[in-house]
Amino acid sequence: MGLVFALLWLFTGFLQGVHGQGVYAPPSVRIVHSGQACNVEEERYSERVYTIREGETLELQCLVTGHPRPQIRWTKTAGGTSDRPGDSSVVNETLKIDKISRHQGGRYYCKADNGLGSPAIRSIRVDVYYLDDPVITIHQSVGESKEQFYFERTVFLRCVANSNPPVHYTWRRGREVLTQGSDSGVEIYEPFFTQGETKILKLKNLRPQDYADYTCISSVRNVCGIGDKSAHFGLSNKTAPPSIKLLLDDPLVVNHGETITLVCVASGGDPPPTLQWVRPGGEELPKRSIVKGGTLTIPGVTIDEGGAYSCMASNNVGNPAKKTANLLVRGLRKGRFWITPDPYHNDDNIQIGREVKISCQVEATPPEEMQFSWLKNGRPLRSSERMVITHTDTEVSPGTTNLDIIDLKFTDFGTYTCVASLRNGGSPEISIDVNISSTTVPPELSVPRGRSHLIAQEGDTVDLQCLVSGKPKPIILWSRVEESGAAAAAAAPALMPDGSPQIESYDGVLRISNVTRDMSGTYRCQTSQYNGFNVKPREALIQLVVQFPPVVEPVYTEIRQALGRAFSLTCRLLRAHPARLLRYEWKLGSRLLTMGQFSDQQDDTNYQVKALNREGYGEYTCDITNEAGAGRCTFLVTGKAYPPEFYYDTYSALWQNRPRVYGFKLQWTQMEPNAVDRILAYRLGIRQMSQSRWWEQEIPMEGNIQKGELLTYNLTELVKPESYLIRLTPITRYGEGDATERIITYSGMMFYPYGEFQCGFEDEALCLFSQDKTDVFDWTRHSAATRDTKYTPNTGPSSDHNGSKQGFYMYIETSRPRLEGDKARLLSPTFNMNTKNSAPSVANSPTYCFAFYYHMYGKHIGALNVLLRQKGQTVTDTSVLNLIGNQGDRWRQAKVNIRPTAAFQMVIEGVRGAGIEGDIAIDDVTIEEGECKDPPPNNLRSLAPPSSPHIWQLCVTLSLALIGQQR
Repeated sequence: MGLVFALLWLFTGFLQGVHGQGVYAPPSVRIVHSGQACNVEEERYSERVYTIREGETLELQCLVTGHPRPQIRWTKTAGGTSDRPGDSSVVNETLKIDKISRHQGGRYYCKADNGLGSPAIRSIRVDVYYLDDPVITIHQSVGESKEQFYFERTVFLRCVANSNPPVHYTWRRGREVLTQGSDSGVEIYEPFFTQGETKILKLKNLRPQDYADYTCISSVRNVCGIGDKSAHFGLSNKTAPPSIKLLLDDPLVVNHGETITLVCVASGGDPPPTLQWVRPGGEELPKRSIVKGGTLTIPGVTIDEGGAYSCMASNNVGNPAKKTANLLVRGLRKGRFWITPDPYHNDDNIQIGREVKISCQVEATPPEEMQFSWLKNGRPLRSSERMVITHTDTEVSPGTTNLDIIDLKFTDFGTYTCVASLRNGGSPEISIDVNISSTTVPPELSVPRGRSHLIAQEGDTVDLQCLVSGKPKPIILWSRVEESGAAAAAAAPALMPDGSPQIESYDGVLRISNVTRDMSGTYRCQTSQYNGFNVKPREALIQLVVQFPPVVEPVYTEIRQALGRAFSLTCRLLRAHPARLLRYEWKLGSRLLTMGQFSDQQDDTNYQVKALNREGYGEYTCDITNEAGAGRCTFLVTGKAYPPEFYYDTYSALWQNRPRVYGFKLQWTQMEPNAVDRILAYRLGIRQMSQSRWWEQEIPMEGNIQKGELLTYNLTELVKPESYLIRLTPITRYGEGDATERIITYSGMMFYPYGEFQCGFEDEALCLFSQDKTDVFDWTRHSAATRDTKYTPNTGPSSDHNGSKQGFYMYIETSRPRLEGDKARLLSPTFNMNTKNSAPSVANSPTYCFAFYYHMYGKHIGALNVLLRQKGQTVTDTSVLNLIGNQGDRWRQAKVNIRPTAAFQMVIEGVRGAGIEGDIAIDDVTIEEGECKDPPPNNLRSLAPPSSPHIWQLCVTLSLALIGQQR
């Protein structure tokens, strides 16, 4: 195949330069759709609404123009925030969301940016349609609610279904359809402010015939193919709201590790209610829990799993029933103590003859089972006149007990033990020993000599240490000191390296691993007021300074230069610590160029190259150093040419279209051509996508290439329908530059059969029809199902030509601000001629039949004109068809023979009449080889030249028919 391909593939090229900057253009963008849309609507103020059914696939394509090729970004905006569309994929500028859900509806934006001018942004609103199953709930009027629904009571049946668009409800009693007024005992209405979200069936003074089976049917009228859904409810004299009871103690007190069971049963309700267990605030049930109906089992319960558990029952009658039980898991935790010296003397020390208080605190569940006892030297201690034992209220948590020693004596020295336990057991007791002696002294805090100001380098491990004395030895609390000043006051509180506001230390050491510059600052160590003396905390400060190497820019940059030119390299210092005694050193590879020291006011260093030679190419480095290390700027100086920029907006890129092969017009510009030496040639590589072998050829270049100059090379004999990968590499005397690749894909399926063009405007791309930019207003693509007839009720079609309300057509909207005589022109794609005569004329040119359907109904109809636009040495417009006035409320067909002698377009011109009832529509346009057959009778005037028996094959080239995809 490779040999065959080599024989088939020929390069016949010409190079043409379009000089100037005009080829560079800012981006433009439009959004087209594919996939499974129900409808696409153009609203009055150019807002586009794309309707899709939930669960289908959303596919939106962003079509862009502009050079260089714009970069595409899709975003979704909801609630004022912009983010990337979730659960989606973006491939080749196409946004695709599989199984779209309702929360993915909203406004989607396509943004195209190529650095020229402002980015181009277009949006489309995606409306996701859905219909959930309806739910019927039953209520009685306030003040009449009983356990059962007796006679002479008013009953409300409420039907609710979530939907988009708004749902339409229908009520049935048995097989009977209920409507407002059909039964004097029935009233159907929507509550105020519900906006169609619910429908209520009111049964006034309940009658025997009202006991029946009711059906609520919810419908969105089959929009997007969404079928109706229904819910059923049987109303009887037994119908009653749910009631429940709990078969357990409340609160339920259990021991840690036990398996507990909470049982909830329904004590009433018809239909039988469903039961579920929940926790307040949406908290999840324990992971090990087992729920079976109204029974909740928690094996090996822990103290953290205690709390409130609620049983809820619902049967859609009245309000759900709810009862809550409290689960208490016995346990003790967080034991603490503190010693308080005599509060009546300004002295933190314990002294003979003065008072001292020992306090002990423990958290308990349940708190009322908490009990304390005291021991002295292991023996029970009872409250007395000098040894006063008090306890806080058992309902207060955590529980606290105090031992007040009045008039401390030498014989009172010893070890006092506070013992906390639960009255009914179930948890190990907590014992806290406190020694009172002549050596029991309040804490003192200090920083070791030379350790109050620490200097570390980034990445080191540093220990901050505070020495603490005293007995008992307290816990040390570490925190950061916030800097003073207005800026610091507005900043968030300084956090410790682990992200917490405070860290406990039992040995007085705070270790920080892998220290960073953000950890510089002042740290405070202070004694805690628990597990020690209850006195004013002692504290000390330590200053930590983290040194780091210089931060410089640019870290890496590439500089492209031609031989013989002068240039300068600059390395800038952003920050460093310490910022003194900074040195710099310039090198090319390993060769030292220059070195020196920064002055106090200097923040950059430069290196000048006066005339670049071949030895001057390479990697230049600048190292700026301080005590902590070095920061490096790297400059790669090269003579490589920048990559070419493929031009994707080529007019008629498919320039050759024969039965088995096609040609492609490859166009590009050169990025920054004057930055390096003159480009001598381009190496063109081409590979068939289904093969691995590359074919290459050099394209020589004469003279200098200007910035913005458009270069063209025609590729011929490309095999249909294969796609090709194209690689283009510039070459200078330095060598090869950066290459650019793109994919060209043949897409010739616009014609079926070969030689015929058809367009029903069903696709948003409009079969490559375009709006004339020189007219007054535009044609609009619409379907009868979405067209707004509010302002023009007596004009325009009620369906497309085939009778479908969902089908699309093009029409002109003649409402305000349009004025009489305003014109809108629609341009067909360009069709190229391919005759056997090198200079075709009317006598030997082929004949084609141009046909379309039109709808011209309304008392203010203007005119519909068709022109043949030929693109020879000059562009000429020839009128070939003219329709004037009201043609009736139906679609008619027009046919006319045309005989172009050059590349041509068809121009369809709509002219606004004297009023707003003058909409004109067209549909199903065809261009067919040969003369028209059986032209329909109408009042049009054909201005086409006379027919000829000679018919040649129509060779069509569509601009944009070939989609280039950049890899």
